[in-house]
Amino acid sequence: MTETKTRARPAAVALTPGAEARIAKLMASAPEGAIGVRLSTPRRGCSGLAYSVDYVTEEAKFDEKIETPGGVFYIDGASVLYLIGSTMDWVEDDFAAGFVFENPNAKGACGCGESFTV
Repeated sequence: MTETKTRARPAAVALTPGAEARIAKLMASAPEGAIGVRLSTPRRGCSGLAYSVDYVTEEAKFDEKIETPGGVFYIDGASVLYLIGSTMDWVEDDFAAGFVFENPNAKGACGCGESFTV
């Protein structure tokens, strides 16, 4: 009998400690019924796709699920292919705060940085 070994695959998106801390903060003040936050890439903006992070109240069948110390982070199943190998960070400075993505699949972005193309 041959034994098959399976290797756990890495998550599509790597979360920095800053992103994990922000997810924890979001979940600490989440609306009732929220089970986590979900990253998706809806069609929007000049270049075609945008990053969107929203609360989620139920798990979708094809979502990728990442357990973080502060809560569950989901990646929309339809968006995973656009995000493989990406890093998500939370950045704050004197003028702005937000999630920042380093996406090796993005071939271009609009001038304002709100959307990208693959």
